[in-house]
Amino acid sequence: MSIISTLIGPVSRIIDKIIPDKEARDRAKLELVKLEGSRELEEIRVQMSAILAEAQSTDPWTSRARPSFLYVMYFLLLWSVPMGLIAAFRPEAARDIAAGMNAYLAGIPEPLYALFGTGYLGYTITRQWGKIRGVER
Repeated sequence: MSIISTLIGPVSRIIDKIIPDKEARDRAKLELVKLEGSRELEEIRVQMSAILAEAQSTDPWTSRARPSFLYVMYFLLLWSVPMGLIAAFRPEAARDIAAGMNAYLAGIPEPLYALFGTGYLGYTITRQWGKIRGVER
């Protein structure tokens, strides 16, 4: 049994669980079967194997790099709470801080945002995969 065939089964079961409409579910499975022989599915397999290898690494930096990056992004998002408090008492200071943060965030390259999204998705999928296989809790 090839690796591609191994991926089709779990993905098909996931489709059964997340798509309630039978017609849409059948269309999604048909697309999955079409992908079976294509290069795209092989690329997905390679990406998943890299994500799984990183998550299972015994090297502390490698295994914690993705979650650490997520914590930085969480911090940036949660910063809005104290900014709201500052705005309540000193609106001009909050506007200046917000303008500075906007200028800073606008300077971050788009690929870094894409990396965040990919990392978040990969981390989530890997955790779920581990839970399904019974390796993680």
